[in-house]
Amino acid sequence: MITWPLRVCALLLLGLLAAGADNQWTRFRGPNGSGVDSATGYPVEFSPSKNVVWKRAVPFGQSSPVVAEGRVYLTASEGDRLLTICLDAKTGVVLWQREIRRTKPQPIFHNNDPASPTPIADESGVVAFFPEFGLAAYTPDGKDRWTLPLGPFKNFYGMAASPIVAGNLLVLVCDQQTGGFLLAVDRKTGHQRWKTNRGGANIGWATPMLFQPSEGAAQLIVLGSTRLDSYYLDTGESRWWMPIASGGALGTPVAINGTLLVSTLSSTEPYMPTFESVLAMYDKDHDGRLSRKEFEGDKDLGEHFGWIDADGDSFITAEEWNAARMMGIGEFGAIAIRPDKAQGKLEPGAIRWRFKKNIPYVPAPLVYQNVYFMVRDGGIITSLDPATGQLFKQGRTRDALGEYLASPVAADNKLYLASAEGKVTVLKAAAEWEVLAVNDLGDEIHATPALSEGRIYVRTHSTMYCFGQPH
Repeated sequence: MITWPLRVCALLLLGLLAAGADNQWTRFRGPNGSGVDSATGYPVEFSPSKNVVWKRAVPFGQSSPVVAEGRVYLTASEGDRLLTICLDAKTGVVLWQREIRRTKPQPIFHNNDPASPTPIADESGVVAFFPEFGLAAYTPDGKDRWTLPLGPFKNFYGMAASPIVAGNLLVLVCDQQTGGFLLAVDRKTGHQRWKTNRGGANIGWATPMLFQPSEGAAQLIVLGSTRLDSYYLDTGESRWWMPIASGGALGTPVAINGTLLVSTLSSTEPYMPTFESVLAMYDKDHDGRLSRKEFEGDKDLGEHFGWIDADGDSFITAEEWNAARMMGIGEFGAIAIRPDKAQGKLEPGAIRWRFKKNIPYVPAPLVYQNVYFMVRDGGIITSLDPATGQLFKQGRTRDALGEYLASPVAADNKLYLASAEGKVTVLKAAAEWEVLAVNDLGDEIHATPALSEGRIYVRTHSTMYCFGQPH
């Protein structure tokens, strides 16, 4: 049972996270993964030559920048080197760079990279998660604090979930094809506090969050590819769960007024053909299996062979094909959940509403000024009433119609939406949102921007930018 003092501590912690301590942006999507900052004075227009406070060439990595105690932290990789980089938040000067070598090299799908997880930072320094090494913690001055080797992981598409800090714990989700787990370690020492098997999970890349229901203790919420789970923070024991369909969980949940909001993209019908039809096309030796060589004839599915081949024996059987084919089939969409005192499998009545149109795959949702926002490929923006799921507005951002990998962030009555081709749309934050500007940075953006004290920190493929209004 959760004791009353622990409940009080959890409530205080959630309050600090929701407010954002001194406008710090210490983890993926800032305070509790909300994507919202409380400062003002953010610019509407910026470019490589306009409203630039500083810019710095950096190695490639898909992890997002974080800001803590006047420092910007990010991770990257170069060959066998896994890099943690610290910049001065005011000037962009490199304060230090540390590297470790890959100890568990693994093939990585072309859309991922060795530095996808976003680090977590605070006054004591930074902790980076590299799937080919594990966790590495440094002081604000770049001195070693602790390391915790992890892996190797079995996830054909690579790992990307980011660590978070909750009280004295650092929490990390490691969903994979087999052997997925949820891990909590002491944030000061790296010593394991608890580890929970994620047997109901599959591949996934969602970062957890802390959630405070209307009654009871704070919960650790983890979005998986087949279910949404709640855990007790102090022990890692399951509290409640519900089935959910996802083609691979991404982003992070958000919350408002005791209601939990998640977004998953999936389908009610398999997107893959039947195994029998594929055999008829490609099974040249008629052994009832698909070999890697035989499968090369399918350009679209061929590059995903390693995911479907669950046991890694270079052959796909009917059982493996059908398991992959049925992944993500079920109920999905933007979902509002009111779990309250729930235990075990969540009752259907806990779901307040569900919205299924124009759901994003990669970008997480955002709740800001009592409006629920989503952005998806094609620059399609949707705003909903978070209390009812009623549609406020759906439309496109002009001149930024491509792919979206970064999640939206908000502050100062504005939303910032970064497309993969490097265009950042600025919206007036309202139910009937309006496009204020589209800023072209001329370089790919895969990382979610960070917001702190009126400055926007945007990481492109090759450059770290800090934008702000002139003083």
